[in-house]
Amino acid sequence: MTMNEDFVAAVRRATLSTRASNVAEATRVIQDALAGHAISGRQDGTIPEIVAPPARFGPTPFPVDPDADLVEPADDSAKVSARLDLSPTSNRLRKPLGETVRILREGRFATNALASLPGMGLTGSTGLATLPALPEGAQFQTRSFTCMAGTRSYRLYIPASAPNRPRGLVVMLHGCKQNPDDFAAGTGMNAVAEANSLLVAYPGQTGADNASSCWNWFRPGDQGRDSGEPSIIAGITREIMSEFGIERRQVFVAGLSAGGAMAAVMGETYPDIYAGVGIHSGLACGSANDVMSAFAAMRGDAGLPGHTCSRTANGASNPIRTVVFHGAGDRTVHPSNADRIVAAAAPHWADSTVRKESGRGAGGRTYTRTVLVDPAELPVVEHWLVDGAGHAWSGGQAAGSYTDPKGPDASSEMVRFFLSGQT
Repeated sequence: MTMNEDFVAAVRRATLSTRASNVAEATRVIQDALAGHAISGRQDGTIPEIVAPPARFGPTPFPVDPDADLVEPADDSAKVSARLDLSPTSNRLRKPLGETVRILREGRFATNALASLPGMGLTGSTGLATLPALPEGAQFQTRSFTCMAGTRSYRLYIPASAPNRPRGLVVMLHGCKQNPDDFAAGTGMNAVAEANSLLVAYPGQTGADNASSCWNWFRPGDQGRDSGEPSIIAGITREIMSEFGIERRQVFVAGLSAGGAMAAVMGETYPDIYAGVGIHSGLACGSANDVMSAFAAMRGDAGLPGHTCSRTANGASNPIRTVVFHGAGDRTVHPSNADRIVAAAAPHWADSTVRKESGRGAGGRTYTRTVLVDPAELPVVEHWLVDGAGHAWSGGQAAGSYTDPKGPDASSEMVRFFLSGQT
């Protein structure tokens, strides 16, 4: 074979290994090709068959949504080939070999084809968000924050109802393929904040830091206190707290999908900053530490045994107050992940009370709401399981992407839960 033919063969073999869930072998083959080593194969020069690992015993894993752009089924060779531009019949513009080599050398093969996948692809397509007109006196500012871990822009909603002395702050973390404007439009959180005299901050992930603008909830470097993306989000939060004179009891963080998983990280690693966490269609902190464990966690397999996020010794004596929303029909992040979040957030005292109720949202979807209250009747954990809902913000607005207008209003219920704990 020529050098070019050798490299193409290596990429094809790496693709087969990826389809067989053998990421280590795929990485080795690509590294050997970049180093100019010959492809190991049979003596006749053919490439050996890549054998998939044997089926696991136990329950059938929950399927990842085949329509999700970021979570492609491992056995869909057409999608894998299209992503790597290998399919000879693909309608995509194929990249020249030189550019493919450069992408692989820069590590973008791992970022784009593997690492971005478990960002939890939200189904649908993202359009330009249409934000409602601001109330007179309200502001929706564009800002930026920089620290040792990097720079992120963010949007800040300042309510007309309390521009100088707001009642609190909600930090909202968007999902994959979203941005702050889109998330603000879809959740309708600005309107809820206006009614409750709250600030809302929307940090924005960049395409340079994740190919699909997902928060990197599954990377160890982005799961610890004072490092990676958590330190940037915490820095944004502290900056706003200082400017407006807001106390810890008035500060909350919430997110959707990958943003929900990152909100769980923030609550675990910064209990001295946040008084409450809202997790919509997300996962518990420490559920994964790489791409493959992220896929397993999303399918509903148990999280990593004994793995926890990094936090300091000055953390709260009990888990942070937490409200969870999840669709019972979510085929991207299995609803059992909500159960794990609730279990991790349950307080340690023995005399707490669990209350369960059923209802119907304004849009028609039924739901089950489970509430754990403390001895003073204060709700410390809420779990909303929405019947028939998929991987989208419950009760959201059609102006934004990835919303389910039929469900109960997650934005209003999260704010109600947050403010109920203020003392």
